[in-house]
Amino acid sequence: MGFNINFMGYRRPALVLSLVLCVISVGLLLFKGLNLGIDFTGGNVIQVEFENRPDVASVREVVSAVVAKGAMIQNFGEKGIIIRTNEDTEQSREQVLKVLNDKYADMKVIGFEKVGPVVGRELRNQAVVGISIALVAILIYITVRFQFRFAVVSVVPLVHDVLIALGFFSLTQMEIASSFIAALLTIVGYSLNNTIIILDRIRENWRSLPKDGIVDLVNRSVNQTFSRTINTTLTTLFPVIALCVWGGPVLQAFSYAMLVGIVAGTYSSIFVATGSLVEWWLCKPE
Repeated sequence: MGFNINFMGYRRPALVLSLVLCVISVGLLLFKGLNLGIDFTGGNVIQVEFENRPDVASVREVVSAVVAKGAMIQNFGEKGIIIRTNEDTEQSREQVLKVLNDKYADMKVIGFEKVGPVVGRELRNQAVVGISIALVAILIYITVRFQFRFAVVSVVPLVHDVLIALGFFSLTQMEIASSFIAALLTIVGYSLNNTIIILDRIRENWRSLPKDGIVDLVNRSVNQTFSRTINTTLTTLFPVIALCVWGGPVLQAFSYAMLVGIVAGTYSSIFVATGSLVEWWLCKPE
């Protein structure tokens, strides 16, 4: 199916919208912050075992009676359950074990440990370093593969997508677990893949630049790859929506970050990367 949509006719409103969303995201991060989970702030990790293991939802309901902030409950093995709470005091741990003992007579404590905030800071720092190294490596690779101008406009939407995802989590105050870092790196890879497909088609059509001009050339390239972009987005989006609906609290950070990132990544590949390239070329053609 061939498309003939004037994407570049909307590039300036789209770029302004992206800029506004990024500024709002930065403002939310500065003034509201993120709701960091135990992996980042520290807390108690309790491992228990049952003769007849109850479902996670019922355990969560019992634990929530003594834990002010939502606890993370996960099954492990055939009979075990891991309980993670943001409260790292011995008193909090004893309260959790007491309500569990009162509710489940067949419960047995396997072990417990305290995760300190130092570990959380290290994980946070590693995440920042990992994403930064990925962006620099992408910049170098695309400069070698295409040209420096293409490299810069391919990194811009990646920063845009990560900021939008962070802003969403700051706005909603969903708890962020370590899986959120994996989601951010996946968003970067997904968005980059979409962007490179479009930029590669622009490079293939580059010889028609003197005849068509940069706006028509980019518009034609986006239209030529549009069906592939939409098909990729939809086939990725459906399972992610299923994770959001049925994945439960354990996968919440990952699934919702992926959902926001896929939508933002598709938008930024079509409008932000290409729109930035067009505006840069119009201001400073080679």
